[in-house]
Formats: sequence, C-alpha cells, structure tokens
Amino acid sequence: MAAAESDCKALFSLDSYHVSEELGFILPDPLEELPPYYQPWMDIALRVPELVHSHELRFRINKMPLLSSQFLQKHRELRLAHLALSAMTMGYTWQEGENNTVEMLPHNLAVPYWEVSQRLGLPPILTHADAVLANWRKKDPEGPFDMENLELLVSLPGGDSVRGFFMVTLLVELAAVPALRNIPTVINGVRCGDTEAVARALEEISQSIQDMTDALKLMHVYVEPSVFYGIMRIYLSGWKDNTCMPRGLVYEGVQTEPMEYSGGSAAQSSLLHCFDELLGVKHKASSGAFLTRMRNYMPPAHKKLIQDISLQPSLKSFVQQQSSARLTQAFQHCVTKLLALRSYHINIVSRYITVPAARARQLRDHSQDSKEEMISRAPTALEERGTGGSGIMTFLKTVRDQTKDAFLPETNSK
Repeated sequence: MAAAESDCKALFSLDSYHVSEELGFILPDPLEELPPYYQPWMDIALRVPELVHSHELRFRINKMPLLSSQFLQKHRELRLAHLALSAMTMGYTWQEGENNTVEMLPHNLAVPYWEVSQRLGLPPILTHADAVLANWRKKDPEGPFDMENLELLVSLPGGDSVRGFFMVTLLVELAAVPALRNIPTVINGVRCGDTEAVARALEEISQSIQDMTDALKLMHVYVEPSVFYGIMRIYLSGWKDNTCMPRGLVYEGVQTEPMEYSGGSAAQSSLLHCFDELLGVKHKASSGAFLTRMRNYMPPAHKKLIQDISLQPSLKSFVQQQSSARLTQAFQHCVTKLLALRSYHINIVSRYITVPAARARQLRDHSQDSKEEMISRAPTALEERGTGGSGIMTFLKTVRDQTKDAFLPETNSK
C-alpha cells in the first residue's frame, strides 16, 4: 500500500522531455534566420531546389567558407543550422541522381555539420526532427495551424509536393498532441489504481489517433505520387542499406572512414513508439531492431520519453486485473485505432511507392509522357525500399500484424 501511495505522489510528467503542451514533439516557433555570420549557409540552403536543378549546388558548396559552429548558442539556432546543413547535404549527395553520387562530403560542410549534430544529439543526415518538426512557419502568425497558413523554411527538389509531404506529416504530429498529453494521465492512473481516469484518457488517445489517420488522408490532396516517387524520394534517402552508396559517405575532416546513416523515415517520429510502449505492442526480430535503431535519429529528450514510458507498470496488465467494461473497451479501442492508422499508412505507401515502382519497371525502356518519364527516372535501388532503408511493405505489414497481438485475449481474433 505504501508503495502505491509513493507512486501516486511522484507523478509522471512530460515536463522534462521537450514536449510542448500545444504542439507535442513539434518545435515551437522555429527560427527563420541564423546570426549574420552564418549567412553563407542560409544563402545556399534556401536555394537548394534551384541549385540542384541547375547542377550548381556542389560547386557552390565546394566554394563555401568553413564556418565555426561556436556562435550558435540557443537550441533553436542549432535546430535551424542542422536543418540548413541537412538540406545542403542531401542536395550535394544526390544532385546527379543515383549514378553520380559522391564518396565524400567536403570539410567546409562536413565539419560544422558534425559539430552541430553532436551538440544536438542528432545524426549528420536529414531526419524527421529536421524536415518536419523544425521546418515550418505560419504565414500569418495569428492565423490557424493549417495547410493554407503553413509554409516550409527550407525545401528540397519536388515543388509543391515537398511542401505537401512535410506539412501533412506536421499536421499528423499536431493531431497527436491530445494523445501525448494523456499519456501521463494513463501512467499515473495505473500507478494509483484510478480506473476511471485511465479509461477517460484512453478514450481521448483513441480519438487523437483517429485524428492522425484523418490528417494523413490529406497526403492524397497535396502530394503527387509521380513527383514523390520520381523526384523527391532520392533526396530523403540515406547512405545505409543503399546500393547506390554501398560504402556510405566520408565526412571529410571528421574521420577518414565512411559512415552510414539511414534516410528519413516515418519510424523516426516518436509518436507511434510512445503508443507502442504504452499499449504493450512488442516488435520482434528485424522490424523491432529497425524501429529501435530509428530512435537514434530522434532528439534525445524524445527518445528518453519513449524509454521511460517502457519502464512504467504495465497498462495491459492493469486493464486485465480490473473488472471494468469501460476500461477494457477503451483499451481495445486504442489498439483498434492504432491498427487502423498503420493499415492506412500501408495504403499510402502502396500509392506512393509500390504502384509507381511497378510502373517504373514497366516503363524503363520506353519513352512516355512527362509524368510517366518522371517515374521511370526514379532510382532503381529504392524500388522496394523505404528511404530509411527498410524493405518497406514486408516491414510495415509485420509491424501492423505485431500490433494485433496487443489486443486483450478475449478479442484476439479481431
């Protein structure tokens, strides 16, 4: 009894994990400018799409001065610097497509990029934390947080579809905020034996996960599959598990051996990791290993939150021990909604990767209209893989099927 009382007093809170009350994992009010000393970085980073298109980006970066990162003091300065250096790195690496990649990132980019990455605890490659969480501004600061009022700070080749892809993903993160806010309520309710509080919080989480799925549906409105597959995707790709760059990339001035890093992936969002740990979803074998590795691509405070949720008393066991129909139903509903979100993500991946990949194989030796040509020019090494390097459909279906195992035994046949 005393142990339960002390558990109630030491309440679990999101305060120490860099989670915003209003925005969740999204970085509040990202900076749009760095101190003037860093203008040479921003001058190039803000022009990555046009400099790639004109094949000038590598030349411009090679001529860039070597700047020290020591004048970057605040967290948001470091996040904008990481975003800018990431965009330059992706453009530099993939400017000429899969057949003319580079083996080395020049020291005037690699050294400050490495320093900024070390200070943030992020890898030196474009991550979800850069491209989505720290890459937005409101056109009207007093206006709503929606597609019409949002724009990117830094872009990549692909035009409006790039904005659509990153902004829709940002809105999925926003839709998850009520769920995140309710995770401490669930954990504290389990510790204190408050069945009603846990049930109410799980009902809120279910609704929030449904809202995430609804936000994800905007992808079909704002992102053109042929542009995503044919143009954008290579600029989100990394140099690990990628046959275009089998040895990885040398960061000149950092170390002489090549380093391997995975490209951007939905698995780098902390959201589903938090829900999995809360609901007791277990990912085994290679899918579990990949998801665990993706946590190294998250801001350290967010990774720590996932780990700390995993250390809490089991929610699933608590639900099974109570004789509460409302609690049981709320838990099952949460798993159902998480399963539906993962199933819908598979639908998205099919439309944006699997179907275009099949079409690209068909078209490879034929000249078709411009949209079809765009698909056929896409990198062959990525046909069956996500930008994070996973064999994508097998991986996603495995993760979805492992989610089903979280259902309570009596409805395990769902």
